[in-house]
Amino acid sequence: MAGTITELKFQQRNKERVNIYLDGEYAFGLDAVEAARLHKGQVLSEAEIAELKAQDERNRAFDRAVQFLSYRPRSRVEVERYLRGKSIDEVVRDDVIARLERAKYLDDEAFARFWLENRERFKPRGERALRYELRQKGVSDEIIAQVLSDLDDEASAWRAVEGRLSRWANLPGDEFRQKIVGYLSRRGFDYNTISLTLEKAGQVLDIKD
Repeated sequence: MAGTITELKFQQRNKERVNIYLDGEYAFGLDAVEAARLHKGQVLSEAEIAELKAQDERNRAFDRAVQFLSYRPRSRVEVERYLRGKSIDEVVRDDVIARLERAKYLDDEAFARFWLENRERFKPRGERALRYELRQKGVSDEIIAQVLSDLDDEASAWRAVEGRLSRWANLPGDEFRQKIVGYLSRRGFDYNTISLTLEKAGQVLDIKD
């Protein structure tokens, strides 16, 4: 219903939002930036009110997505899932995703490279495990193949076990080998990579068969 703006009042709990009153009654809230374009005495048509509310819904969803992204980079699918979980309308979700991509907040290739670098630094994984993780994040097979093209599984496997060798060094040979095989298998390394890593570990610690 159309109405005349009788008051614009900052919200007590959020000074970045303004309550809009039409004909003496609360009507809806807006971001302060959007509300700055309005003034007392201004008459709003039904269409204008509907558009202001719709724009506010898009802005609030965008702000939510940006906050979600502030903790770490995310894939497009992760953000879509997040917004869907917040019951954001599909049309609004699409608008938010497009805005995020234009603002360079969303880039699946950059996200995949971040994920790979983070894993390589803190928790090395084999190509199989990394491929699975990125697929779970919704990254396309094309991008996955591109970011994994230079992955050195042998170097990753060695980084994964190198810091643990000292605690396994005094184990009997069979138990030592079981530790390495089990540890690397759980991290998605293939049989050949595990065998090479096991051989290198044995040489480093001078473990005999």
